[in-house]
Amino acid sequence: MSFRIAVIPGDGIGKEVIAQGLRIIEAATARHGGECDFTTYDIGADRYLRTGEMLPESIFSELRQAGAIYLGAIGDPRVKDPRYAAAILLRLRFELDLWVNLRPARLITTELTPLKDVNSIDLVVVRENTEGAYAGIGGQFKRDTADEVAIQEDINTRKGVERIIRYAFTLAEERRRSGVGKGRVTMVDKSNALYHAHDLWQRVFAELRNQTKGIEAEHLFVDVAAMQLVKDPSRFDVLVTSNMFGDILSDLTSQLVGGLGLAPSGNINPDSRRGLFEPVHGSAPKHAGKGIANPLGAILSGALMLRHLGAEPAAAAIEDAVDAAVRARCTTRDLGGELSTEAAAEAVLERLAPKNEQ
Repeated sequence: MSFRIAVIPGDGIGKEVIAQGLRIIEAATARHGGECDFTTYDIGADRYLRTGEMLPESIFSELRQAGAIYLGAIGDPRVKDPRYAAAILLRLRFELDLWVNLRPARLITTELTPLKDVNSIDLVVVRENTEGAYAGIGGQFKRDTADEVAIQEDINTRKGVERIIRYAFTLAEERRRSGVGKGRVTMVDKSNALYHAHDLWQRVFAELRNQTKGIEAEHLFVDVAAMQLVKDPSRFDVLVTSNMFGDILSDLTSQLVGGLGLAPSGNINPDSRRGLFEPVHGSAPKHAGKGIANPLGAILSGALMLRHLGAEPAAAAIEDAVDAAVRARCTTRDLGGELSTEAAAEAVLERLAPKNEQ
């Protein structure tokens, strides 16, 4: 099986962690009878500062044809144009219609959680990825005056809301059947305040809940959900919510299991099978070039990508190897180890089991 993967190392530590992620992906697929065809694209601050180009049409058309996109990070303090990150990352999400943002949070060892008396966390935040407040609709009136008005619209369509909630129910059923999850969907909104936009979420959720058998379904306001995630994260399985709330809650859940350095994400379209996979820690320019960045978020994002592409044995092998390395404290300092970026990836590589040991 061959996988065609577009690689965008991007900015800052993105280049460092993606280089290590590629090593792990290539080794895992090779050990399980697969092969990766990587094409690396010069997209990022260096190109923009050199040429003024953000995401040229010629490259965008090639990215449309890739089996998946593996992205490091976008963001560089040398670039002052506020449109820069949106012109790359949000354009890929919106124009490829990657309407699911998938953020799993799984506790590998209790040493990593800041919570007391928590033994297990294994949940997924399903975030609507192409609408909401991030749609970019709004404007400013009388800017930089005492009478300035700034408006940002929160866009919610029935199509967008229905497909993301339906996806959450499907995912919960898959997790229940596999023995991973509890078979529970928690829909998170703020319909008691955003009663026009989130009434739509309430009505669609009620309809789909009535159509779905064998899956528990509950609703929580976002403030209550945040509180309950800290109080008892083990009660959650699949959380589904809007773009902005998903952005916030997924960072919270990442911190509960060890921090953003360990957090993977996928941006996918289940219909077209397009996908973009990236660690969520950002470009972290102050850490770039020091060899201290945690590569595990990028490595686990690679596992998500392989699972999306149908390479389940290779994906599982990567996750098992990461678990073993973390439990042995063969990690960078943010997870309690003393290793460099490259050495932390090497620790995972050493723990990749050959095919006959899976």
